[in-house]
Amino acid sequence: MSLLEPLRHRSFRALAAGRTLGVFGNSVAPVALAFAVLDRTGSAVDLGLVVGARSLANVLLLLFGGVLADRLPRAVILQGTEIAAGLSQALIAASVLCGFGSVPFLVSLSVVNGAVAAMSLPAAGAITPQTVPRELLTPANALLRLLINSGRIAGAGAAGVAVAAAGSGWALAVNALVFFAAALAYHAVRLPRTERTSGARPIADLIAGWHEFRSRTWVWAVVAQFAFVNGAGIGMLLVIGPVVADETFGRSGWGLALAMQTAGALLGGIVAAHWQPRRALFAGVLLVMVEALPVLTLGWWPSLVPLLIAMLLAGLAMEQFSVAWDVSLQEHIPPDRLARVYSYDMLGSLAAMPLGQIAAGPLVRHLGREPVLVTCGVLILVSTGLALCSREIRQLTNRQAAPVAPTGS
Repeated sequence: MSLLEPLRHRSFRALAAGRTLGVFGNSVAPVALAFAVLDRTGSAVDLGLVVGARSLANVLLLLFGGVLADRLPRAVILQGTEIAAGLSQALIAASVLCGFGSVPFLVSLSVVNGAVAAMSLPAAGAITPQTVPRELLTPANALLRLLINSGRIAGAGAAGVAVAAAGSGWALAVNALVFFAAALAYHAVRLPRTERTSGARPIADLIAGWHEFRSRTWVWAVVAQFAFVNGAGIGMLLVIGPVVADETFGRSGWGLALAMQTAGALLGGIVAAHWQPRRALFAGVLLVMVEALPVLTLGWWPSLVPLLIAMLLAGLAMEQFSVAWDVSLQEHIPPDRLARVYSYDMLGSLAAMPLGQIAAGPLVRHLGREPVLVTCGVLILVSTGLALCSREIRQLTNRQAAPVAPTGS
């Protein structure tokens, strides 16, 4: 079976285009916004508040987004949220370019942007099985991850160059246009009619989704693991990384480091498409330990070349997990409850991220950069080790573990 086989389906092509464009825009946004705040105030604490506000709003509304995605057409949700994201990013860009982008104003718009993302994330995770036949689920997820990471690497690389050459305001303005293009792509998604949750019973819907979530140890154990991985790893990295870049290897270097991470994810997607062990989730969870490398490198050896290597390896390893995780959920969770399980997954995984982002500045100020980053690396390693104690994670098998044939076969 060819890796490109899912592209024969129009709705999958439109979904892939929309998600790739959306990810491109979301890769530009955090880099441009981070340096916009640093240019205005020079404060890591202010930066943590702005990016943390977005993550906090995202976390608080994720469950509601999951309920909506199991009730309403998922393609319509994705289209509407991209339009709203484009409008909020356009306002942020205008505030930066026109000089009225105060920290409270940027925090407010970051909250709006985070709320919009919360509406879209569960729908984006649950819509893939509706766009391809079941036998194409594995190659569809692998190909989608490859295309998304292509958008991510292009966006991260373009962000560093755009900020350095034209400034953060113009980078954010282009970012808004990309979100509108993603909405246009989602407009072409046409899905078959399916049964959806009826009636106005959001609390009952949440309870049903919670039952699906908690009844599977392999689901909640991985989510608990990623509360630490995202809070101690990604949350700290997005705040401390730009500060280290300004002090050492420069802003373009930080954009290059983010691009290198997604280059590793791109390579990892190719590996995941052709290497699909029956116990893929176990292998993916084990490889999450590599995520500790970037924070440990920034703590012990804050130089560009070691950081690029660490980011490349982390991206490659995390992609093995991501593909295994998506396929595991889509194969083992009932379709009419999949978006709600995704929302609980995202809530638990992302809940610690805003705490890490907001706490990063004060912790570094009082304890020092190296102790904070090394502690974060240790937390990633320990949480992963604890997750691997679960027998369900070690023994869960994929129903479609046959390798995908090379492109063009």
